[in-house]
Amino acid sequence: MPLVRAGDPRVVSTEEMFPVVEESGLVIGQMRRSYAHSGAMLLHPVVHLHIINRFGEIYLQRRSKDKDLLPLYWDTAVGGHISYGEQPLEALCREAVEELGLYDFNPVFLDSYVYQSRTERELVYVWAAVGNFEIHPDNFEVSGGRYWSEKEIADALGKDRLTPNFESEYKRFAPSLRSLL
Repeated sequence: MPLVRAGDPRVVSTEEMFPVVEESGLVIGQMRRSYAHSGAMLLHPVVHLHIINRFGEIYLQRRSKDKDLLPLYWDTAVGGHISYGEQPLEALCREAVEELGLYDFNPVFLDSYVYQSRTERELVYVWAAVGNFEIHPDNFEVSGGRYWSEKEIADALGKDRLTPNFESEYKRFAPSLRSLL
């Protein structure tokens, strides 16, 4: 069979494909990225990584101005979709490299949960990593980042600076994050 390249008329779409999953994580189908954010509300998996330094501060990324959802909001250090055929830990490592240039970390799995917004429904796999990491945010993926104290996060909650998903996730996992120190 000849190699088919992007742009070839035989290629229906080069758009990224996401798995459609049950709440257990069982893959039951696939969909295009654009469909996942169209309000279709099909459950699809994502990964999040909380990075905590030895002072108990949590690294947050500032979302790129080019993001289709919540541009310039502060969010979990690493967050991204799992591609069709990819495992959650594999996606986490890929996203950590893409967004923050982070290669050398030891993620601890915390839990998974279903998050629903007005436009999508996600099965979120949550990890944390503790250490003093050298972080190099990618200027396309994110518009920067920094470590935040618990007080700074508490002061920003509900003030339209943090993503709604981060706010709910932080409230849910703050005790687990503290226990890792």
